[in-house]
Amino acid sequence: MNRARTLSSSVAGAVVVALDGTVLTVAQPTLQRDLHASLAQVQWTSTGYLVAVASLLVFAGRLGDLYGHRRLFAVGMLGFGAASAGIALAPGVGWVIGLRVVQGLFGALLQPATLGMLRPAYPPEGLRRPIAVRTAAIGVAAAAGPVVGGALTTALGWRSVFLLNVVPCLAFGALALASREGARTGRKPPRAAVALDVPGALLLAVALACLVHTLVTPLGVTGAAGAAVAAVAGCVFVRHERRTPSPLLPPDVVGSPAVGAALALLVTASAALNGGLFACVYVLQDDLGLTPLRTALLSLPLAVLLIAAAPASAVLSRRAGARHTVVTATAVLSGGLLILAHASVPAVLGFGFALLGAGFGAVMVVATHVVVRRAPARAAGVAGGLQQTAMNVGPVLGVASATVLMDVGGARSPLVVLAVAAAAAVPLCGALPGRTRAVPGGVTTGRTRTVPGGVPTGRAEAPSAGGSDTEHIRHGAERSPFPPSLRDDEV
Repeated sequence: MNRARTLSSSVAGAVVVALDGTVLTVAQPTLQRDLHASLAQVQWTSTGYLVAVASLLVFAGRLGDLYGHRRLFAVGMLGFGAASAGIALAPGVGWVIGLRVVQGLFGALLQPATLGMLRPAYPPEGLRRPIAVRTAAIGVAAAAGPVVGGALTTALGWRSVFLLNVVPCLAFGALALASREGARTGRKPPRAAVALDVPGALLLAVALACLVHTLVTPLGVTGAAGAAVAAVAGCVFVRHERRTPSPLLPPDVVGSPAVGAALALLVTASAALNGGLFACVYVLQDDLGLTPLRTALLSLPLAVLLIAAAPASAVLSRRAGARHTVVTATAVLSGGLLILAHASVPAVLGFGFALLGAGFGAVMVVATHVVVRRAPARAAGVAGGLQQTAMNVGPVLGVASATVLMDVGGARSPLVVLAVAAAAAVPLCGALPGRTRAVPGGVTTGRTRTVPGGVPTGRAEAPSAGGSDTEHIRHGAERSPFPPSLRDDEV
């Protein structure tokens, strides 16, 4: 399929989701006043969305693998835009909460597809650039969201922030729905080749929904009940996946040490970033007495360095390997948190935010590349769903941890604890691939690999976990119980 169109669709979907979260945060106080809502109801406009999207990301990715990521992307974008328009017209806060849940359901369809479309469209060694572009675009959206949301809310009211995404959602959704790349070959995604694991999807959805709800509301009977249900559902899910012939999570994806380490690093880094930012707001405004505007200006280096780190980390990863790049980035992220925990001078605070953005941006690009590249093209949606799940659970975990730590030890204590947690994750980097090396006796190419003797096999084999990025040669052919990978024109 057309790579430029695929990349633009992936970026548009990622930006739409990133903007939606950031602009709503700014608009929530005005929404509360206009709809005469309670604080708990306003919180559920975010919590309802988080629970819905986190519970279905992996299942949505699997649907994309079986029925086509472009189809799921189109449905997700169109539904997300329609739900956004409905929220803008909602007569009460109950409608807003309900439609935010619906928006989360379509967001779950949309998000894995933004990564799943990239995997078959680019050769494995060419994924770093599109992932870096996508990450930089998310950084721009995250930086611009509060400003755009504040301006729209001030000038036009809170309803206008939900209209912001309607046009791009409908435009890109209609474009994806109208594209018919599969018509050129007459081939369709293998719907019946691998059965859809509905019981596994339901168990995982319950476990993730209860986990996110418990992290958002950890106290009281509901928090304890949610934790218990999440634990039981998780155990039953693992037992079910080991026994079913067609698991929701393919063993060659979740069984890879590199993928597991990359997902754990994404959870840790996103938890450290979001929990640190949550604590920093109180440090800057309550402890140091800064205004919200000065707080926003001091944190600008974070967004700037996050955007700059995306392309830079792609180059570093190609030259030094994912392992060394992520070790350095995690150390930089941890150092930024420690500086913010002790700084009070604006220049030093700005430097701390810059390190935080640079470290997180590099971890996100490289770890995402490992997850997407290590997954075969036929499981790209599951890989995208796992990556998006990590990026949704991490922030909730970070903010929940920061809230508890602030109650115990003050506003600066979460910064120290999160810095230590990020540093403690460095050993996980040992499972990531190292620097690319030449294949002895053979030449690694983009879409094919050449065996000793000069005969291309026509297939690119994924590297083994924990090794280099080199495409290893194992018997000149791959044997797998799964159907062939989807080609570019089948997505």
